[in-house]
Amino acid sequence: MIKTKIFPALAAVGLLLAPVLADAQTPGGATGGSAGSAATGGTSASTVGTGGTSTGANGATGSSLATGGSAAGGKTMERARVNGTGNGGLNGQAKAMSHDGGTFSKSQTKTKVRDGESVESRTKTMSHEPGSKPVKSTTTSGASVGQ
Repeated sequence: MIKTKIFPALAAVGLLLAPVLADAQTPGGATGGSAGSAATGGTSASTVGTGGTSTGANGATGSSLATGGSAAGGKTMERARVNGTGNGGLNGQAKAMSHDGGTFSKSQTKTKVRDGESVESRTKTMSHEPGSKPVKSTTTSGASVGQ
């Protein structure tokens, strides 16, 4: 009989504290990213960038960023880097390109993480074969903490 009375009382306390604890533990975060690919005439290039930032209950912030790319066909070039901004933010850039004579495909992704604030990412792609119009595309995304 005692167990039956204790457990409902504990359950009631848990229901009262759950909303308070949830608010205290989840002040906010943001994630985002973009990616793109281009391909034509046996060439292809792809890049991606993704990042995240969050603020803890104690006000501490943390951020991450990952980026990269690949290319195939003909002569290829891939390059990626991530730099710190000095105030906790991160900037990343990835480029990939493949060309075979006048035929080429390229992709570029830039991602910015503002520590504890926002994530923005943009990818531009382009492919071209001689005698035809270039095919271009741009993809963007953005998110802010608290949205």
